[in-house]
Amino acid sequence: MSVPASVLSTLDSGLDASLDRLFELMRIPSISTDPAYTADCRRAAEWLVKDLTSIGFTASVRDTTGHPMVVAHHAGPSADAPHYLFYGHYDVQPVDPLELWENDPFTPKIKTGTSGRKVISGRGAADDKGQLMTFVEACRAWKAATGALPCALTILFEGEEESGSPSLKPFLAANAAELKADFALVCDTGMLDHETPAICTGLRGLVGEEIVVHAANRDLHSGLYGGAAANPIHILSRVLADLHDADGRVTIPGFYDGVDETPRDVLASWDKLGRTADTFLAEIGLAIPAGEKGRSVLELTWARPTVEVNGISGGYAGKGFKTVIAAQASAKVSFRLVHRQNPEALRAAFRDFVRARIPADCSVSFQEHGGSPAIQLPYDSPLLAKGKAALAAEWPKAPVMVAMGGSIPIVGDFQSMLGMDSLLVGFGLPDDRAHSPNEKYELSSFQKGQRSWARILGALAA
Repeated sequence: MSVPASVLSTLDSGLDASLDRLFELMRIPSISTDPAYTADCRRAAEWLVKDLTSIGFTASVRDTTGHPMVVAHHAGPSADAPHYLFYGHYDVQPVDPLELWENDPFTPKIKTGTSGRKVISGRGAADDKGQLMTFVEACRAWKAATGALPCALTILFEGEEESGSPSLKPFLAANAAELKADFALVCDTGMLDHETPAICTGLRGLVGEEIVVHAANRDLHSGLYGGAAANPIHILSRVLADLHDADGRVTIPGFYDGVDETPRDVLASWDKLGRTADTFLAEIGLAIPAGEKGRSVLELTWARPTVEVNGISGGYAGKGFKTVIAAQASAKVSFRLVHRQNPEALRAAFRDFVRARIPADCSVSFQEHGGSPAIQLPYDSPLLAKGKAALAAEWPKAPVMVAMGGSIPIVGDFQSMLGMDSLLVGFGLPDDRAHSPNEKYELSSFQKGQRSWARILGALAA
């Protein structure tokens, strides 16, 4: 099913009204991490329920041990219509430092951005109120123009995404039967640039480990014990150095189990995006590529697994100098996973790798810091093809399939807990300053994002 022209014209003629609604939502300071804004988080949830109810959804505020969820349902045109779950979040980041904002973060405005294009300025503009309202407005236009939605929809809006989603997994587990759908739609992603939409096909998973190497039973005078006593900083340094070989490959046995090669046609499409190691690294003051040799920077950051040392501590690090051999040394290590890598199998292999390098008179302890598998949408997914076609009809440039180096845990939860894959389409831009002062969302992202979701809904109903 293609989108009726009346739906798109309804969106265009209603742009000002849709901005008014977005601004109402953005004026609510729904900062989830600060208890002072608990009432405001509930107020944002109640606002969304009222708005969704006004366009025919059966919507409600659902209490959790933290901030409430918003759940809404709308029937499709027939009993056998496909059913999709749309996810977004209504909570926002704190605004500190306030003095760096050009205007009140909760007084949204239309401004001219540094690009010369019109932007929506204010906290939550891009992350995620502007994004989730593009979908709501698409539903509103379908109802206004045709009297129905093209498919059955469930909507889940969370209020704790910016504070770690502590209530989300228990809520999914308790309401799995109600929330289960054919597929999930997630809007918390972005575009390649302001003319090129993107569909995210992969999210790297994550494993975090903290290791502590223990040696002597106390800090030692290096003049008295140096050369005879084991130095845990030396031991830890050797362990960390052994994680990679000279070609940048990770040396942990079994590390690459479940890692597939990215299809050549996908790699070729990434090469056409023009992001070379030189340009990518120049932005951060570097010039020499690290990581696995013979792979592009986009393949390295989107589709290859990594091990990174995020912090090291041990011995004396204060001012001046202290000739001491530390009793212990520690490091924090994170792994980015791809494809079918198993987080727990990798954690176990890493711990075996470390233990094998610890002298017999020393010991090592570990602290787990979370783990989640990678998400990979099949490149030949029919849903992906429908999404691409819908976006291609709306934007000046053809959509690109991208991956993300970071993680969106909800996507993994949908897969593991509800058995649903996700289509990730968003309209944010890299310079939208999400989480930073002067957050913005391009007006074209908001307007064409609405039209894009209207087209996608029509395509998904086919």
